[in-house]
Amino acid sequence: MEEHCLFYLAALAIFILMLVMTFFISSLLQTPPRRHKTASLPLPPGLQPLSVLGTFFALFRRSEFDVEPLLRRLHSRHGPVVSFRLLSFPRPPIFVSDRVLAHRALVGRGATFADRPSAIDPGLIISSNRHNVTGAPYGPVWRALRRNLATKVLHPSQLRVYSPARRQVLDVLLKDLETKSSGGAAAVVVMESFRFAVFSLLAFMCFGERLDDEKIRRIASLQRELLSNFVSFSVFAVYPKITKLLFRSRWKKLLDFRSKQEETYVPLIDARRNLLLRRQRSEDGFVYSYVDSLVDLEIPEDGGRKLKDGEIVSLCSEFLSAGTDTTATALQWIMANLVKRPDIQTKLYEEIERVVEKDAVVREEDLQWMPYLKAVVLEGLRRHPPGHFVLPHTVTEEVEFEGYRIPKGAVVTFSVAEIGWDGAVWTEPMEFRPERFLEGGEGEGVDITGVQEIRMMPFGVGRRICPAMGLALLHLEYFVANLVKEFEWMPAADGEEIDLTEKVEFTVVMKTPLKARIVPRKRT
Repeated sequence: MEEHCLFYLAALAIFILMLVMTFFISSLLQTPPRRHKTASLPLPPGLQPLSVLGTFFALFRRSEFDVEPLLRRLHSRHGPVVSFRLLSFPRPPIFVSDRVLAHRALVGRGATFADRPSAIDPGLIISSNRHNVTGAPYGPVWRALRRNLATKVLHPSQLRVYSPARRQVLDVLLKDLETKSSGGAAAVVVMESFRFAVFSLLAFMCFGERLDDEKIRRIASLQRELLSNFVSFSVFAVYPKITKLLFRSRWKKLLDFRSKQEETYVPLIDARRNLLLRRQRSEDGFVYSYVDSLVDLEIPEDGGRKLKDGEIVSLCSEFLSAGTDTTATALQWIMANLVKRPDIQTKLYEEIERVVEKDAVVREEDLQWMPYLKAVVLEGLRRHPPGHFVLPHTVTEEVEFEGYRIPKGAVVTFSVAEIGWDGAVWTEPMEFRPERFLEGGEGEGVDITGVQEIRMMPFGVGRRICPAMGLALLHLEYFVANLVKEFEWMPAADGEEIDLTEKVEFTVVMKTPLKARIVPRKRT
Protein backbone atom coordinates (compact mmCIF):
# COMPACT_ATOMS: atom_id res chain seq x y z
CA MET A 1 0.00 0.00 0.00
CA GLU A 2 2.84 2.40 0.89
CA GLU A 3 4.57 1.69 -2.42
CA HIS A 4 1.31 2.37 -4.22
CA CYS A 5 0.92 5.73 -2.48
CA LEU A 6 4.54 6.66 -3.06
CA PHE A 7 4.16 5.93 -6.76
CA TYR A 8 1.27 8.37 -7.07
CA LEU A 9 2.99 11.01 -4.95
CA ALA A 10 6.03 10.77 -7.20
CA ALA A 11 3.84 10.89 -10.29
CA LEU A 12 2.06 13.96 -8.93
CA ALA A 13 5.37 15.72 -8.22
CA ILE A 14 6.67 14.95 -11.71
CA PHE A 15 3.40 16.12 -13.24
CA ILE A 16 3.50 19.47 -11.41
CA LEU A 17 7.17 19.96 -12.26
CA MET A 18 6.45 19.34 -15.95
CA LEU A 19 3.63 21.89 -15.84
CA VAL A 20 5.91 24.54 -14.39
CA MET A 21 8.71 23.83 -16.85
CA THR A 22 6.35 23.78 -19.82
CA PHE A 23 4.79 27.14 -19.01
CA PHE A 24 8.19 28.68 -18.27
CA ILE A 25 9.74 27.47 -21.53
CA SER A 26 6.68 28.38 -23.59
CA SER A 27 6.72 31.92 -22.19
CA LEU A 28 10.38 32.28 -23.29
CA LEU A 29 9.85 30.90 -26.78
CA GLN A 30 6.47 32.39 -27.51
CA THR A 31 6.40 34.71 -30.54
CA PRO A 32 4.98 38.11 -29.59
CA PRO A 33 1.41 38.26 -30.95
CA ARG A 34 0.35 40.82 -33.51
CA ARG A 35 -0.95 43.82 -31.60
CA HIS A 36 -4.73 44.02 -31.66
CA LYS A 37 -6.68 47.26 -31.33
CA THR A 38 -8.00 46.03 -27.97
CA ALA A 39 -4.56 45.05 -26.67
CA SER A 40 -4.35 48.07 -24.38
CA LEU A 41 -7.57 47.15 -22.60
CA PRO A 42 -7.39 45.23 -19.32
CA LEU A 43 -8.71 41.73 -18.83
CA PRO A 44 -11.73 41.54 -16.52
CA PRO A 45 -10.72 41.73 -12.85
CA GLY A 46 -11.01 38.81 -10.49
CA LEU A 47 -9.12 36.00 -8.89
CA GLN A 48 -5.36 36.43 -9.12
CA PRO A 49 -3.34 33.65 -10.76
CA LEU A 50 -3.83 30.37 -8.96
CA SER A 51 -0.73 28.47 -7.98
CA VAL A 52 0.20 25.34 -9.87
CA LEU A 53 -0.75 23.24 -6.88
CA GLY A 54 -4.03 25.12 -6.40
CA THR A 55 -4.92 24.64 -10.04
CA PHE A 56 -4.10 20.96 -9.82
CA PHE A 57 -6.51 20.43 -6.94
CA ALA A 58 -9.14 22.67 -8.56
CA LEU A 59 -9.07 20.43 -11.62
CA PHE A 60 -8.79 17.04 -9.97
CA ARG A 61 -10.84 17.51 -6.81
CA ARG A 62 -13.86 19.24 -8.29
CA SER A 63 -16.20 18.04 -5.53
CA GLU A 64 -14.33 20.32 -3.10
CA PHE A 65 -14.11 23.25 -5.50
CA ASP A 66 -17.45 25.04 -5.16
CA VAL A 67 -17.24 27.86 -7.66
CA GLU A 68 -20.52 29.71 -6.93
CA PRO A 69 -19.68 31.19 -3.49
CA LEU A 70 -16.29 32.24 -4.85
CA LEU A 71 -17.92 33.93 -7.86
CA ARG A 72 -20.41 35.76 -5.65
CA ARG A 73 -17.54 37.21 -3.62
CA LEU A 74 -15.71 38.23 -6.79
CA HIS A 75 -18.81 39.86 -8.28
CA SER A 76 -19.51 41.79 -5.08
CA ARG A 77 -15.93 43.06 -5.08
CA HIS A 78 -15.28 43.67 -8.79
CA GLY A 79 -18.65 43.95 -10.53
CA PRO A 80 -20.67 41.82 -12.96
CA VAL A 81 -17.74 40.80 -15.20
CA VAL A 82 -14.93 38.83 -13.53
CA SER A 83 -12.27 36.31 -14.50
CA PHE A 84 -10.11 33.54 -13.10
CA ARG A 85 -6.38 33.67 -13.81
CA LEU A 86 -5.23 30.06 -14.07
CA LEU A 87 -1.46 29.69 -14.25
CA SER A 88 -0.16 31.62 -17.27
CA PHE A 89 -3.07 30.81 -19.55
CA PRO A 90 -3.53 33.78 -21.92
CA ARG A 91 -7.32 33.33 -21.98
CA PRO A 92 -8.75 33.21 -18.44
CA PRO A 93 -12.36 32.03 -18.10
CA ILE A 94 -14.75 34.97 -17.76
CA PHE A 95 -18.04 35.06 -15.84
CA VAL A 96 -20.95 37.47 -16.37
CA SER A 97 -23.74 37.79 -13.80
CA ASP A 98 -25.73 40.81 -15.07
CA ARG A 99 -28.88 40.42 -17.18
CA VAL A 100 -28.31 43.60 -19.23
CA LEU A 101 -24.75 42.60 -20.09
CA ALA A 102 -25.88 39.07 -20.91
CA HIS A 103 -28.39 40.54 -23.37
CA ARG A 104 -25.74 42.77 -24.96
CA ALA A 105 -23.46 39.79 -25.47
CA LEU A 106 -25.78 36.90 -26.36
CA VAL A 107 -28.44 38.85 -28.28
CA GLY A 108 -26.83 42.13 -29.33
CA ARG A 109 -23.57 40.47 -30.41
CA GLY A 110 -24.88 36.95 -30.81
CA ALA A 111 -22.60 35.78 -33.61
CA THR A 112 -19.46 36.91 -31.78
CA PHE A 113 -20.37 34.99 -28.61
CA ALA A 114 -21.91 31.93 -30.29
CA ASP A 115 -18.96 29.54 -30.44
CA ARG A 116 -18.16 26.73 -28.02
CA PRO A 117 -14.84 25.93 -26.33
CA SER A 118 -12.66 23.22 -27.81
CA ALA A 119 -13.47 19.84 -26.29
CA ILE A 120 -11.05 17.79 -24.20
CA ASP A 121 -10.35 14.21 -25.24
CA PRO A 122 -13.27 12.60 -23.31
CA GLY A 123 -15.66 15.10 -24.84
CA LEU A 124 -14.32 14.38 -28.32
CA ILE A 125 -14.96 10.66 -27.81
CA ILE A 126 -18.46 11.07 -26.40
CA SER A 127 -19.48 13.67 -29.00
CA SER A 128 -17.80 11.97 -32.01
CA ASN A 129 -15.46 14.91 -32.49
CA ARG A 130 -18.04 17.56 -31.55
CA HIS A 131 -20.81 16.29 -33.79
CA ASN A 132 -23.62 17.23 -31.45
CA VAL A 133 -25.91 20.22 -31.07
CA THR A 134 -24.60 21.52 -27.75
CA GLY A 135 -20.88 21.26 -28.46
CA ALA A 136 -20.45 21.73 -32.21
CA PRO A 137 -18.46 24.79 -33.29
CA TYR A 138 -20.57 27.68 -34.54
CA GLY A 139 -20.84 27.09 -38.26
CA PRO A 140 -22.57 25.06 -40.99
CA VAL A 141 -22.42 21.65 -39.27
CA TRP A 142 -23.94 23.06 -36.08
CA ARG A 143 -26.65 24.84 -38.09
CA ALA A 144 -27.53 21.63 -39.93
CA LEU A 145 -27.75 19.58 -36.72
CA ARG A 146 -29.77 22.20 -34.85
CA ARG A 147 -32.14 22.88 -37.77
CA ASN A 148 -32.80 19.16 -38.10
CA LEU A 149 -33.66 18.80 -34.41
CA ALA A 150 -35.81 21.94 -34.31
CA THR A 151 -37.83 21.25 -37.47
CA LYS A 152 -38.04 17.46 -37.66
CA VAL A 153 -38.59 16.57 -33.97
CA LEU A 154 -39.30 19.65 -31.84
CA HIS A 155 -41.61 21.58 -34.15
CA PRO A 156 -45.06 22.06 -32.51
CA SER A 157 -46.78 20.07 -35.26
CA GLN A 158 -44.44 17.13 -34.68
CA LEU A 159 -44.78 17.32 -30.89
CA ARG A 160 -48.49 16.58 -31.27
CA VAL A 161 -47.60 13.28 -32.92
CA TYR A 162 -46.07 12.13 -29.64
CA SER A 163 -49.23 12.86 -27.59
CA PRO A 164 -50.28 9.17 -27.31
CA ALA A 165 -46.82 8.31 -25.98
CA ARG A 166 -47.07 11.09 -23.40
CA ARG A 167 -50.42 9.71 -22.23
CA GLN A 168 -49.00 6.16 -21.95
CA VAL A 169 -46.01 7.36 -19.95
CA LEU A 170 -48.29 9.42 -17.69
CA ASP A 171 -50.48 6.39 -16.97
CA VAL A 172 -47.42 4.33 -16.06
CA LEU A 173 -46.09 7.09 -13.80
CA LEU A 174 -49.39 7.55 -11.96
CA LYS A 175 -49.75 3.82 -11.41
CA ASP A 176 -46.15 3.55 -10.25
CA LEU A 177 -46.57 6.32 -7.68
CA GLU A 178 -49.86 4.93 -6.41
CA THR A 179 -48.34 1.46 -6.00
CA LYS A 180 -45.24 2.74 -4.18
CA SER A 181 -47.34 4.92 -1.88
CA SER A 182 -49.74 2.06 -1.01
CA GLY A 183 -52.64 4.37 -1.64
CA GLY A 184 -51.12 7.17 0.43
CA ALA A 185 -50.03 5.09 3.41
CA ALA A 186 -46.29 5.14 2.65
CA ALA A 187 -43.93 8.01 1.81
CA VAL A 188 -42.21 7.81 -1.57
CA VAL A 189 -38.88 9.11 -2.85
CA VAL A 190 -40.12 10.29 -6.23
CA MET A 191 -37.06 11.28 -8.27
CA GLU A 192 -36.39 7.87 -9.82
CA SER A 193 -40.02 7.60 -10.91
CA PHE A 194 -39.84 11.06 -12.49
CA ARG A 195 -36.56 10.27 -14.22
CA PHE A 196 -37.76 6.95 -15.61
CA ALA A 197 -40.98 8.50 -16.94
CA VAL A 198 -39.20 11.35 -18.72
CA PHE A 199 -36.50 9.02 -20.08
CA SER A 200 -39.12 6.57 -21.39
CA LEU A 201 -40.87 9.36 -23.25
CA LEU A 202 -37.66 10.72 -24.77
CA ALA A 203 -36.58 7.19 -25.76
CA PHE A 204 -39.83 6.85 -27.70
CA MET A 205 -39.24 10.18 -29.43
CA CYS A 206 -35.67 9.15 -30.18
CA PHE A 207 -36.23 5.62 -31.53
CA GLY A 208 -39.85 5.78 -32.71
CA GLU A 209 -41.12 2.81 -30.73
CA ARG A 210 -42.06 1.83 -27.19
CA LEU A 211 -39.05 -0.04 -25.86
CA ASP A 212 -39.56 -2.62 -23.13
CA ASP A 213 -38.73 -1.54 -19.59
CA GLU A 214 -35.59 -3.67 -19.37
CA LYS A 215 -34.10 -2.08 -22.48
CA ILE A 216 -35.05 1.41 -21.30
CA ARG A 217 -33.39 0.79 -17.94
CA ARG A 218 -30.25 -0.50 -19.64
CA ILE A 219 -29.98 2.60 -21.83
CA ALA A 220 -30.81 4.86 -18.89
CA SER A 221 -28.13 3.15 -16.80
CA LEU A 222 -25.56 3.85 -19.51
CA GLN A 223 -26.52 7.51 -19.59
CA ARG A 224 -26.36 7.78 -15.80
CA GLU A 225 -22.95 6.14 -15.85
CA LEU A 226 -21.73 8.74 -18.32
CA LEU A 227 -23.05 11.67 -16.27
CA SER A 228 -21.85 10.37 -12.92
CA ASN A 229 -18.32 9.77 -14.22
CA PHE A 230 -17.84 12.68 -16.58
CA VAL A 231 -16.40 15.04 -13.95
CA SER A 232 -13.75 12.44 -13.12
CA PHE A 233 -12.74 12.44 -16.79
CA SER A 234 -11.79 16.14 -16.52
CA VAL A 235 -8.30 15.03 -15.47
CA PHE A 236 -7.59 14.63 -19.17
CA ALA A 237 -8.09 18.37 -19.75
CA VAL A 238 -4.43 19.01 -18.87
CA TYR A 239 -1.71 17.29 -20.89
CA PRO A 240 -3.77 14.25 -21.93
CA LYS A 241 -0.71 12.27 -23.04
CA ILE A 242 0.56 12.40 -19.46
CA THR A 243 -2.75 12.07 -17.63
CA LYS A 244 -3.73 9.06 -19.74
CA LEU A 245 -0.68 7.32 -18.31
CA LEU A 246 -1.27 8.48 -14.75
CA PHE A 247 -4.98 7.54 -14.86
CA ARG A 248 -4.91 4.51 -17.15
CA SER A 249 -7.85 2.75 -15.49
CA ARG A 250 -9.98 5.89 -15.79
CA TRP A 251 -9.17 6.22 -19.49
CA LYS A 252 -10.02 2.55 -20.06
CA LYS A 253 -13.31 3.08 -18.25
CA LEU A 254 -14.19 5.87 -20.67
CA LEU A 255 -13.39 3.74 -23.73
CA ASP A 256 -15.34 0.80 -22.31
CA PHE A 257 -18.31 3.05 -21.71
CA ARG A 258 -18.27 4.28 -25.29
CA SER A 259 -18.01 0.73 -26.58
CA LYS A 260 -21.04 -0.38 -24.51
CA GLN A 261 -22.96 2.66 -25.68
CA GLU A 262 -22.42 1.83 -29.35
CA GLU A 263 -23.26 -1.86 -28.78
CA THR A 264 -26.59 -0.78 -27.28
CA TYR A 265 -27.57 2.03 -29.65
CA VAL A 266 -26.40 0.82 -33.07
CA PRO A 267 -28.88 -2.13 -33.31
CA LEU A 268 -31.74 0.29 -32.60
CA ILE A 269 -30.41 2.68 -35.25
CA ASP A 270 -30.03 -0.15 -37.78
CA ALA A 271 -33.60 -1.27 -37.14
CA ARG A 272 -34.92 2.19 -37.98
CA ARG A 273 -32.65 2.46 -41.01
CA ASN A 274 -33.96 -0.86 -42.36
CA LEU A 275 -37.53 0.23 -41.73
CA LEU A 276 -36.96 3.42 -43.71
CA LEU A 277 -35.31 1.51 -46.55
CA ARG A 278 -38.37 -0.74 -46.82
CA ARG A 279 -40.43 2.44 -47.21
CA GLN A 280 -42.87 1.54 -44.44
CA ARG A 281 -43.32 5.08 -43.23
CA SER A 282 -46.98 5.10 -44.20
CA GLU A 283 -47.85 1.98 -42.18
CA ASP A 284 -50.20 2.27 -39.24
CA GLY A 285 -48.40 3.10 -36.05
CA PHE A 286 -45.30 4.55 -37.72
CA VAL A 287 -43.99 7.59 -35.82
CA TYR A 288 -41.20 9.64 -37.34
CA SER A 289 -38.40 9.70 -34.78
CA TYR A 290 -35.20 11.59 -34.07
CA VAL A 291 -33.13 8.64 -35.34
CA ASP A 292 -35.12 8.68 -38.61
CA SER A 293 -34.25 12.34 -39.11
CA LEU A 294 -30.56 11.65 -38.41
CA VAL A 295 -30.48 8.73 -40.87
CA ASP A 296 -31.97 11.03 -43.53
CA LEU A 297 -29.73 14.01 -42.70
CA GLU A 298 -26.78 15.16 -44.79
CA ILE A 299 -24.25 17.49 -43.18
CA PRO A 300 -22.04 19.99 -45.07
CA GLU A 301 -18.78 18.17 -44.45
CA ASP A 302 -16.62 16.59 -47.14
CA GLY A 303 -18.90 18.03 -49.79
CA GLY A 304 -22.02 16.78 -48.04
CA ARG A 305 -22.31 13.36 -46.42
CA LYS A 306 -24.52 11.19 -44.24
CA LEU A 307 -23.86 10.90 -40.54
CA LYS A 308 -21.78 7.95 -39.36
CA ASP A 309 -23.22 5.49 -36.85
CA GLY A 310 -20.96 6.81 -34.09
CA GLU A 311 -22.16 10.36 -34.74
CA ILE A 312 -25.79 9.25 -34.56
CA VAL A 313 -25.04 7.48 -31.28
CA SER A 314 -23.58 10.72 -29.90
CA LEU A 315 -26.60 12.75 -30.99
CA CYS A 316 -29.04 10.24 -29.48
CA SER A 317 -27.07 10.20 -26.23
CA GLU A 318 -27.17 13.99 -26.13
CA PHE A 319 -30.93 14.03 -26.79
CA LEU A 320 -31.65 11.59 -23.97
CA SER A 321 -29.26 13.04 -21.38
CA ALA A 322 -29.99 16.72 -21.99
CA GLY A 323 -33.75 16.23 -21.88
CA THR A 324 -34.06 13.76 -19.01
CA ASP A 325 -32.15 15.16 -16.05
CA THR A 326 -33.07 18.79 -16.65
CA THR A 327 -36.81 18.03 -16.89
CA ALA A 328 -36.89 15.50 -14.04
CA THR A 329 -34.87 17.87 -11.84
CA ALA A 330 -37.19 20.81 -12.55
CA LEU A 331 -40.21 18.60 -11.91
CA GLN A 332 -38.84 17.52 -8.53
CA TRP A 333 -38.14 21.13 -7.48
CA ILE A 334 -41.65 22.22 -8.46
CA MET A 335 -43.35 19.36 -6.62
CA ALA A 336 -41.14 19.96 -3.56
CA ASN A 337 -42.35 23.55 -3.39
CA LEU A 338 -45.97 22.41 -3.76
CA VAL A 339 -45.47 20.06 -0.81
CA LYS A 340 -43.84 22.86 1.19
CA ARG A 341 -46.58 25.33 0.24
CA PRO A 342 -49.97 23.55 0.39
CA ASP A 343 -51.73 26.87 -0.24
CA ILE A 344 -50.12 27.06 -3.69
CA GLN A 345 -50.96 23.41 -4.35
CA THR A 346 -54.62 24.02 -3.40
CA LYS A 347 -54.86 27.07 -5.66
CA LEU A 348 -53.40 25.08 -8.56
CA TYR A 349 -55.77 22.15 -7.93
CA GLU A 350 -58.76 24.48 -7.93
CA GLU A 351 -57.71 25.91 -11.30
CA ILE A 352 -57.35 22.40 -12.74
CA GLU A 353 -60.79 21.40 -11.43
CA ARG A 354 -62.36 24.44 -13.11
CA VAL A 355 -60.94 23.39 -16.49
CA VAL A 356 -61.01 19.58 -16.43
CA GLU A 357 -63.77 17.16 -15.53
CA LYS A 358 -63.22 15.27 -12.28
CA ASP A 359 -62.68 11.81 -13.77
CA ALA A 360 -60.55 12.92 -16.72
CA VAL A 361 -56.83 13.41 -17.03
CA VAL A 362 -55.51 16.82 -18.00
CA ARG A 363 -55.10 16.86 -21.76
CA GLU A 364 -52.46 18.84 -23.57
CA GLU A 365 -55.09 21.10 -25.10
CA ASP A 366 -56.35 21.94 -21.58
CA LEU A 367 -53.03 23.49 -20.55
CA GLN A 368 -53.63 26.73 -22.44
CA TRP A 369 -56.51 27.56 -20.07
CA MET A 370 -54.37 27.31 -16.93
CA PRO A 371 -52.44 30.53 -16.30
CA TYR A 372 -51.65 29.66 -12.69
CA LEU A 373 -50.13 26.34 -13.77
CA LYS A 374 -47.88 28.21 -16.19
CA ALA A 375 -46.94 30.62 -13.39
CA VAL A 376 -46.01 27.71 -11.10
CA VAL A 377 -43.77 26.18 -13.76
CA LEU A 378 -42.09 29.50 -14.60
CA GLU A 379 -41.50 30.23 -10.93
CA GLY A 380 -39.95 26.78 -10.53
CA LEU A 381 -37.55 27.46 -13.39
CA ARG A 382 -36.71 30.93 -12.09
CA ARG A 383 -36.13 29.95 -8.49
CA HIS A 384 -34.56 26.54 -9.15
CA PRO A 385 -33.00 26.49 -12.64
CA PRO A 386 -31.63 22.98 -13.29
CA GLY A 387 -28.39 24.55 -14.50
CA HIS A 388 -27.00 27.58 -12.64
CA PHE A 389 -24.83 28.53 -15.63
CA VAL A 390 -25.40 28.34 -19.36
CA LEU A 391 -23.09 26.03 -21.25
CA PRO A 392 -19.81 27.92 -21.85
CA HIS A 393 -19.54 30.24 -24.83
CA THR A 394 -16.39 31.43 -26.60
CA VAL A 395 -15.77 34.51 -28.71
CA THR A 396 -14.82 34.07 -32.34
CA GLU A 397 -12.47 37.08 -32.29
CA GLU A 398 -10.83 39.32 -29.73
CA VAL A 399 -13.40 41.91 -28.67
CA GLU A 400 -13.97 44.82 -26.33
CA PHE A 401 -16.77 44.18 -23.85
CA GLU A 402 -17.77 46.72 -21.22
CA GLY A 403 -14.30 48.25 -21.26
CA TYR A 404 -12.48 44.93 -20.96
CA ARG A 405 -10.53 42.81 -23.42
CA ILE A 406 -12.01 39.41 -24.19
CA PRO A 407 -9.29 37.40 -25.99
CA LYS A 408 -10.23 35.27 -28.98
CA GLY A 409 -11.18 31.80 -27.79
CA ALA A 410 -11.78 32.93 -24.19
CA VAL A 411 -14.47 30.96 -22.38
CA VAL A 412 -17.35 33.21 -21.31
CA THR A 413 -20.00 31.86 -18.95
CA PHE A 414 -23.27 33.53 -17.94
CA SER A 415 -25.00 32.97 -14.60
CA VAL A 416 -28.56 31.73 -15.00
CA ALA A 417 -29.27 31.59 -11.27
CA GLU A 418 -27.95 35.04 -10.34
CA ILE A 419 -29.88 36.65 -13.19
CA GLY A 420 -33.10 34.91 -12.13
CA TRP A 421 -32.55 36.01 -8.53
CA ASP A 422 -31.85 39.67 -9.31
CA GLY A 423 -33.48 41.75 -6.57
CA ALA A 424 -33.70 44.72 -8.92
CA VAL A 425 -36.20 42.76 -11.02
CA TRP A 426 -37.85 40.30 -8.61
CA THR A 427 -39.45 41.14 -5.24
CA GLU A 428 -38.07 38.79 -2.56
CA PRO A 429 -36.38 36.72 -5.29
CA MET A 430 -35.57 33.71 -3.09
CA GLU A 431 -39.26 33.16 -2.25
CA PHE A 432 -41.35 30.74 -4.32
CA ARG A 433 -44.17 33.00 -5.46
CA PRO A 434 -46.01 32.01 -8.69
CA GLU A 435 -48.29 35.06 -8.45
CA ARG A 436 -45.43 37.21 -9.69
CA PHE A 437 -46.12 35.84 -13.20
CA LEU A 438 -49.82 36.70 -13.15
CA GLU A 439 -51.42 39.98 -14.17
CA GLY A 440 -49.89 42.88 -12.30
CA GLY A 441 -46.86 40.92 -11.11
CA GLU A 442 -43.28 41.82 -11.99
CA GLY A 443 -43.04 38.72 -14.17
CA GLU A 444 -46.21 39.34 -16.17
CA GLY A 445 -45.58 38.68 -19.84
CA VAL A 446 -41.96 37.69 -19.26
CA ASP A 447 -40.22 36.53 -22.44
CA ILE A 448 -37.92 33.68 -21.45
CA THR A 449 -36.36 33.70 -24.91
CA GLY A 450 -34.76 37.02 -23.93
CA VAL A 451 -35.21 38.63 -27.34
CA GLN A 452 -36.23 42.06 -26.03
CA GLU A 453 -34.71 41.85 -22.55
CA ILE A 454 -33.53 39.22 -20.09
CA ARG A 455 -35.30 38.81 -16.76
CA MET A 456 -34.69 35.07 -16.47
CA MET A 457 -32.93 32.66 -18.82
CA PRO A 458 -33.40 29.01 -17.72
CA PHE A 459 -32.92 27.86 -21.32
CA GLY A 460 -30.20 30.33 -22.24
CA VAL A 461 -30.82 33.04 -24.84
CA GLY A 462 -29.54 34.05 -28.24
CA ARG A 463 -28.27 31.75 -30.97
CA ARG A 464 -27.43 28.94 -28.56
CA ILE A 465 -30.77 28.98 -26.74
CA CYS A 466 -31.97 25.47 -25.90
CA PRO A 467 -33.92 24.22 -28.96
CA ALA A 468 -36.06 21.98 -26.70
CA MET A 469 -37.50 24.85 -24.64
CA GLY A 470 -41.05 24.30 -25.95
CA LEU A 471 -40.85 20.56 -25.29
CA ALA A 472 -39.57 21.07 -21.74
CA LEU A 473 -42.36 23.54 -20.88
CA LEU A 474 -44.97 21.18 -22.34
CA HIS A 475 -43.68 18.23 -20.33
CA LEU A 476 -43.46 20.20 -17.09
CA GLU A 477 -46.96 21.66 -17.41
CA TYR A 478 -48.45 18.30 -18.46
CA PHE A 479 -46.89 16.27 -15.66
CA VAL A 480 -47.35 18.86 -12.90
CA ALA A 481 -51.03 19.32 -13.77
CA ASN A 482 -51.78 15.61 -13.77
CA LEU A 483 -49.73 14.84 -10.66
CA VAL A 484 -51.67 17.49 -8.73
CA LYS A 485 -55.03 16.45 -10.18
CA GLU A 486 -54.58 12.81 -9.27
CA PHE A 487 -52.83 13.13 -5.90
CA GLU A 488 -52.58 15.37 -2.88
CA TRP A 489 -48.88 15.87 -2.11
CA MET A 490 -47.93 16.09 1.57
CA PRO A 491 -44.76 15.86 3.70
CA ALA A 492 -43.52 12.37 4.52
CA ALA A 493 -44.48 12.97 8.18
CA ASP A 494 -46.63 15.56 9.91
CA GLY A 495 -44.62 18.68 10.65
CA GLU A 496 -41.63 17.55 8.61
CA GLU A 497 -39.96 20.36 6.70
CA ILE A 498 -38.97 20.02 3.05
CA ASP A 499 -35.23 20.61 2.70
CA LEU A 500 -34.54 22.82 -0.33
CA THR A 501 -30.75 22.69 0.03
CA GLU A 502 -29.04 22.36 -3.34
CA LYS A 503 -26.43 19.90 -4.53
CA VAL A 504 -24.50 20.08 -7.80
CA GLU A 505 -24.54 16.93 -9.93
CA PHE A 506 -25.12 16.96 -13.70
CA THR A 507 -27.87 19.42 -12.80
CA VAL A 508 -28.47 21.31 -9.54
CA VAL A 509 -30.61 18.83 -7.60
CA MET A 510 -32.12 18.60 -4.14
CA LYS A 511 -29.45 17.53 -1.67
CA THR A 512 -32.15 15.55 0.15
CA PRO A 513 -34.37 14.08 -2.60
CA LEU A 514 -38.07 14.77 -2.25
CA LYS A 515 -39.88 12.20 -0.12
CA ALA A 516 -43.61 12.73 0.09
CA ARG A 517 -46.91 11.09 0.98
CA ILE A 518 -48.92 10.89 -2.23
CA VAL A 519 -52.61 10.48 -1.44
CA PRO A 520 -55.09 9.77 -4.27
CA ARG A 521 -57.76 12.47 -4.55
CA LYS A 522 -61.23 11.38 -3.48
CA ARG A 523 -63.76 11.31 -6.31
CA THR A 524 -67.28 12.53 -5.57
